[in-house]
Amino acid sequence: MQAVAFVLLILVSIALIAVVLLQSGKSAGLAGSISGGAEQLLGKQKARGIDAVLNKATIVLAVLFFVLTIAVAYFL
Repeated sequence: MQAVAFVLLILVSIALIAVVLLQSGKSAGLAGSISGGAEQLLGKQKARGIDAVLNKATIVLAVLFFVLTIAVAYFL
Protein backbone atom coordinates (compact mmCIF):
# COMPACT_ATOMS: atom_id res chain seq x y z
CA MET A 1 0.00 0.00 0.00
CA GLN A 2 2.91 2.31 0.74
CA ALA A 3 4.38 1.82 -2.73
CA VAL A 4 1.05 2.58 -4.41
CA ALA A 5 0.63 5.77 -2.40
CA PHE A 6 4.21 6.80 -3.16
CA VAL A 7 3.80 6.24 -6.92
CA LEU A 8 0.50 8.15 -6.89
CA LEU A 9 2.20 10.97 -4.98
CA ILE A 10 4.89 11.24 -7.64
CA LEU A 11 2.32 11.26 -10.47
CA VAL A 12 0.16 13.86 -8.73
CA SER A 13 3.23 16.00 -8.04
CA ILE A 14 4.25 15.98 -11.71
CA ALA A 15 0.68 16.75 -12.80
CA LEU A 16 0.43 19.60 -10.27
CA ILE A 17 3.66 21.14 -11.52
CA ALA A 18 2.46 20.88 -15.13
CA VAL A 19 -0.95 22.42 -14.40
CA VAL A 20 0.58 25.32 -12.47
CA LEU A 21 3.04 26.02 -15.28
CA LEU A 22 0.24 25.97 -17.88
CA GLN A 23 -1.73 28.68 -16.09
CA SER A 24 -1.47 32.22 -17.36
CA GLY A 25 0.28 34.66 -15.04
CA LYS A 26 -1.62 37.37 -13.26
CA SER A 27 -0.41 40.80 -14.33
CA ALA A 28 0.58 43.07 -11.47
CA GLY A 29 1.53 46.67 -11.07
CA LEU A 30 0.92 49.61 -13.40
CA ALA A 31 1.94 47.75 -16.57
CA GLY A 32 -0.43 44.93 -15.70
CA SER A 33 -3.36 47.25 -15.19
CA ILE A 34 -2.79 48.89 -18.57
CA SER A 35 -2.37 45.64 -20.51
CA GLY A 36 -5.12 43.94 -18.49
CA GLY A 37 -7.66 46.48 -19.66
CA ALA A 38 -6.56 46.04 -23.25
CA GLU A 39 -6.83 42.26 -22.99
CA GLN A 40 -10.42 42.49 -21.82
CA LEU A 41 -11.35 44.81 -24.67
CA LEU A 42 -9.63 42.72 -27.33
CA GLY A 43 -11.15 39.37 -26.45
CA LYS A 44 -9.23 37.64 -23.68
CA GLN A 45 -12.50 36.02 -22.55
CA LYS A 46 -11.94 32.91 -24.69
CA ALA A 47 -9.07 31.81 -22.48
CA ARG A 48 -11.17 32.17 -19.33
CA GLY A 49 -12.70 28.73 -19.83
CA ILE A 50 -9.27 27.14 -20.02
CA ASP A 51 -8.10 29.17 -17.02
CA ALA A 52 -11.15 28.05 -15.04
CA VAL A 53 -10.47 24.39 -15.85
CA LEU A 54 -6.80 24.75 -14.94
CA ASN A 55 -7.75 26.53 -11.71
CA LYS A 56 -10.11 23.71 -10.68
CA ALA A 57 -7.55 21.09 -11.69
CA THR A 58 -4.96 22.85 -9.53
CA ILE A 59 -7.28 22.75 -6.53
CA VAL A 60 -8.09 19.07 -7.01
CA LEU A 61 -4.45 18.11 -7.52
CA ALA A 62 -3.36 20.16 -4.49
CA VAL A 63 -5.90 18.40 -2.27
CA LEU A 64 -4.78 15.02 -3.64
CA PHE A 65 -1.16 15.99 -3.04
CA PHE A 66 -1.79 16.78 0.63
CA VAL A 67 -3.90 13.67 1.20
CA LEU A 68 -1.31 11.42 -0.42
CA THR A 69 1.50 13.11 1.50
CA ILE A 70 -0.28 12.40 4.77
CA ALA A 71 -0.97 8.81 3.64
CA VAL A 72 2.70 8.21 2.75
CA ALA A 73 3.79 9.68 6.09
CA TYR A 74 1.25 7.49 7.90
CA PHE A 75 2.45 4.30 6.18
CA LEU A 76 6.09 4.98 7.01
